[in-house]
Amino acid sequence: MGLTMAERRAVTKEVARRYHKAPKKLKGAMLDELCVLTGWSRDHARRALRAALHPRAPRRRARREPTYGTEIMEPLRKIWATLDGPCGKRLHPFMSEIVGVMERVGELELTPPQRDQLLQMSAATIDRRLAPDRLRLRLKGRSRTKPGTLLKHQVKIRTFSDWDENRPGFVECDLVGHEGGNAQGDFCQTLDVTDVATGWTDLRAVKNKAQRWVFEALCDIKETLPFELLGIDSDNGAEFINAHLIRWCADKKITFTRSRPYRKNDGCFVEQKNWSVVRQNVGYLRYDSDAEVVVLNELY
Repeated sequence: MGLTMAERRAVTKEVARRYHKAPKKLKGAMLDELCVLTGWSRDHARRALRAALHPRAPRRRARREPTYGTEIMEPLRKIWATLDGPCGKRLHPFMSEIVGVMERVGELELTPPQRDQLLQMSAATIDRRLAPDRLRLRLKGRSRTKPGTLLKHQVKIRTFSDWDENRPGFVECDLVGHEGGNAQGDFCQTLDVTDVATGWTDLRAVKNKAQRWVFEALCDIKETLPFELLGIDSDNGAEFINAHLIRWCADKKITFTRSRPYRKNDGCFVEQKNWSVVRQNVGYLRYDSDAEVVVLNELY
């Protein structure tokens, strides 16, 4: 394994001091030694030695005036709040439509330059400019996922970029807890199953996160999907990582994979639906009775 760039710089800096003071007879050998260590050609090694002896002062970049000033933030925040806080990638395609609608009903009053800036703003810029507002609204809480460690080696790890997203049938699964801020005792859970390719989402409420109820809900969802279930990707909770579900997937020839611990973006499709489909309709109250399970399933 070769040297890293940092190690090459350190070696070059040390050799440069000795190279500068060495007699001409030794300089050739020192140059050859540096080439062997770094894999550089002799010409490149000479340039690196000269640069190490006479480093250039870093150039200060001229401060660039921001393209989008403070005057554009108020209408951007209003649009974002009106659409219930979507991310930049979801807001950007509909910016021209929502600006036209809000101007037509008198909710926005924009100058022509402001309107042009809103329509040319990229999704990444929208996210950067709204980052402080999103941070203030972030809910603080703890994950209720308890890892099923004994069987994790039997389930392959998948990241969000591994699957072919163009084929329906590969779904992400997650549980949404309805503890209402009090994690004591049993409380209802919502099983969220989201298809990666189509965004199709099926929900089932269960009385708690026991393997039995989660498995029954998953089987029920499998029977009602408008396409064949081909693959399941879950987090590392014991309600998913258990021998019964692994055997069932093997019997049904369903690919079963799991996300990496503490990497929510691996399940980004189902995580987004947890908010837009479950939390926005159910909220954050505590539900812990059989009657509430029935009401939640009627809603879903």
